[in-house]
Amino acid sequence: MNQIFDELLYFREKYLSKIRGFYHEGEIIKVLTGVRRCGKSSILKMIVRELLSQGVKEENILFFNLDRRPYTTTNTAEQLDCLIEKNNKASGMKYLFIDEIQNVKGFETVINSWREEGDYSIFITGSNSYLLSGELVTKLTGRYLEFNILPLTLEEFVGMKMFFGKEVPADKQDILSEYIYEGGFPYAVRLDSLKDKRAYVTGLIEEIYQKDIRSRIQIRNRTVFDAVLKYIVNNYGTTTSIENIVKDFRKNNVSVKRETIARYIKALENAKIISECRRFDMKSRKSLRGEKKYYLSDLSFFFAMNTDNRINFGPVLENIVYNYAFSMGYSISIGKIGKLECDFILRDTELNYAYVQVAYTILESKATEDREYRSLEAITGDNYPRYVMTTDRLIQYRNGINHVNLIDFILENKSFE
Repeated sequence: MNQIFDELLYFREKYLSKIRGFYHEGEIIKVLTGVRRCGKSSILKMIVRELLSQGVKEENILFFNLDRRPYTTTNTAEQLDCLIEKNNKASGMKYLFIDEIQNVKGFETVINSWREEGDYSIFITGSNSYLLSGELVTKLTGRYLEFNILPLTLEEFVGMKMFFGKEVPADKQDILSEYIYEGGFPYAVRLDSLKDKRAYVTGLIEEIYQKDIRSRIQIRNRTVFDAVLKYIVNNYGTTTSIENIVKDFRKNNVSVKRETIARYIKALENAKIISECRRFDMKSRKSLRGEKKYYLSDLSFFFAMNTDNRINFGPVLENIVYNYAFSMGYSISIGKIGKLECDFILRDTELNYAYVQVAYTILESKATEDREYRSLEAITGDNYPRYVMTTDRLIQYRNGINHVNLIDFILENKSFE
């Protein structure tokens, strides 16, 4: 517990504000998921600090990080149950925090039994979506809430740099460049050199493979898995399909079954390295099968796996906007309007929509401007807001569509409304 008191923590309000209303709720298990090292453990510590500031006694807080000594040997349901029982000494409401709970086989029954005690508010984290694919879902439908945690979005990246006394460029374009090249993993922000940041992420990729992928599914050929990983990472933000991947592999004399590729992509999704964005036909109001896009949970995965530092601003900026909208709680899909496409359709929890087009600039030519506005202008039948998001400083006013500078929009923590 001393580590929680002593550690410098940059408070991530965008997530705490979503969880705060459930701090003292014993019926609801709070599940924090996200790619490994995105900051879930730190958020648990932030919650602990807030509870202590509210008057909760230290003895009423049980905190176990199963990736850290002395709890690394706790890997069975019986051991976990005994660990909790051994520390179950305080009276009144207890607050149980278990970090990386997927390390325990059969944890679901144990967690449910302590929830049923009635005087426990339970918080758990995991780095893999398999966490929510077993008994926890079937037994606890309606009795748990999942909070998806991402690495730092752009405004958090700047906030954390300032918090730890790191230099932040005065020019916002330079801020954007730093964020693109360095990525948003909290620990990497505290490292000084780009070389060290890249080395950290490279090691993280291997850690994710060993702990969150290889331990969950059978991988007979690591070379083939690495090829699928590299293909998906190198083609983030690009419309793709499993059929296209198979064809591309065959051209390069790589023989792999369609089912294997699908299984490996699903493993990357479950490990939270990538996120699938489906296509949505706005005329039929139905999701479209087949081609889709994948976005990275952090851009540093791309730069850690490639020596080319050139920026393809199209997918880069889409990825930044996608993660920002996802962190704000929006459901996201790609909009198809006849032969036109809208980069993102956003839907909030109250079923309000927003339509977003992302580009580096619309100032190159009238043709460029028309291309980015055309799909949004084709949307009729509702009055939901429409956005063209660019890095332009000069703002265009056209047909009621919001042209915004995406850097300012994110740094000011704005919503799509």
